[in-house]
Amino acid sequence: MEPVKTIDEMKKIARRVHGEGKTLGLVPTMGFLHEGHLSLIRRAVALCDCTAISVFVNPKQFVSGEDLDKYPADFERDRDMARDAGVDFFFFPGVRDMYPEGFQTEVHLPGMSKRMCGLSRPTHFQGVATVVLKLFNIVRPDVAVFGQKDAQQSVVIKRMVRDLDLDVKIDIMPIVREPDGLAMSSRNTYLSSEERASALCLYRSLEKARAAVEQGQRFTENILDIISHVLAEEQKVQTEYIVICDAGTLEELDALHGRVLIALAARVGKTRLIDNVIITAGNDK
Repeated sequence: MEPVKTIDEMKKIARRVHGEGKTLGLVPTMGFLHEGHLSLIRRAVALCDCTAISVFVNPKQFVSGEDLDKYPADFERDRDMARDAGVDFFFFPGVRDMYPEGFQTEVHLPGMSKRMCGLSRPTHFQGVATVVLKLFNIVRPDVAVFGQKDAQQSVVIKRMVRDLDLDVKIDIMPIVREPDGLAMSSRNTYLSSEERASALCLYRSLEKARAAVEQGQRFTENILDIISHVLAEEQKVQTEYIVICDAGTLEELDALHGRVLIALAARVGKTRLIDNVIITAGNDK
């Protein structure tokens, strides 16, 4: 595995890989890797001749008061895990390299980024879209692999790629969960043992919603009530939002039909967690 510190180095590598007629996959991360990240890496390795991972804690996607300064990091562990998973290029640019003095260009997707997580984090998705576009321009991947846990992010990136005619395929991998159902996240390390136990209600509520849909429930209001009831049972959990929407457009639905995203965000203690499921709801029930 080749460590790559600067943008210029990464661009030279991308040109070399493509010049050799090989395909290049990219897994963008903010580091502190876990099994969820490794599932994305394994997918990129399977799809492409070469795989790059980026490790960059992007300041532009944090809003005021969030955990930028204390975001978990373990560079050596990340490097070793990436190498063992088959990564060829370990790209870890610095903030000044990615955002040099005078940087002022941003990518805005006003429709998709001002709902769900965008309600409490109004600049988050412009920060995500901006850094991802930069990474695409630097690495020039044929395929970029993201996780379904960040469902809104996935939809935003797909829309950006479509709107700007970017020559990269976006591949979305399923959520990887702990044995007890908790969605894997770097922020899980913030949870106390009691908070972690309480956090299990997020997935439990989504599974109850899934079961209701499988039994024929199609009314959004009723599904929201099911989820809200489960979350309300845990005093340490403060719900931020629960949304039932079209999985491709994020348009909220009055009744479930087609491919539906059921997503939620909640604070467990001081830690903000997100989770979701995608359900296909037919019109025959």
